[in-house]
Amino acid sequence: MPRGERNSEAAGAREFRAGILLVRVGEFSRGLLEEISARTRIAVAPGALDPAVALNPARGQYDSTRLLVELGARHSQGLVVGATDCDLYIPVLTFVFGEAEMPGRAAIFSTRRLREEFYGLPPNRELLVERAVRELWHEVGHLRGLVHCPNWSCVMSSAHSVDRVDAKGDEYCRECRGRLGLARGRN
Repeated sequence: MPRGERNSEAAGAREFRAGILLVRVGEFSRGLLEEISARTRIAVAPGALDPAVALNPARGQYDSTRLLVELGARHSQGLVVGATDCDLYIPVLTFVFGEAEMPGRAAIFSTRRLREEFYGLPPNRELLVERAVRELWHEVGHLRGLVHCPNWSCVMSSAHSVDRVDAKGDEYCRECRGRLGLARGRN
């Protein structure tokens, strides 16, 4: 690939990430957040959002839609993605890995059900980070207007189980990249 095309691709990827902030929600690990930030090159906002307003005591889970409202109100510029270890839900589903306004400004993803420990297995930090990065890019895709993709290797494919999160890649497929106006290469 000619050098000018590579520079153009890199500029497109930087522009795609520009204006996105990653926000801690609750007691999310600062170290994990920094690792996700380093892998995605998405900036981390200072402070953290208290998820207590979204707790549903009867379910023992947090209403992800309510957290989207809180994130959007607290961060009024650009796109904001919350990272939490709280167990998220929407009323019609038992749980969600994440939720986003589509298209919109606010999204959130949870690592609770991405952790091996949730399934009675030993911790696996590398796998957790990989899963979290996939869910982050998935929610960013929704923020940018993408719907679920039928290509199961695309990060925009739907996932209703952790096995499906593992089956998809961490990049947008060619069709989704085209809809986003991105050239080939890394997100």
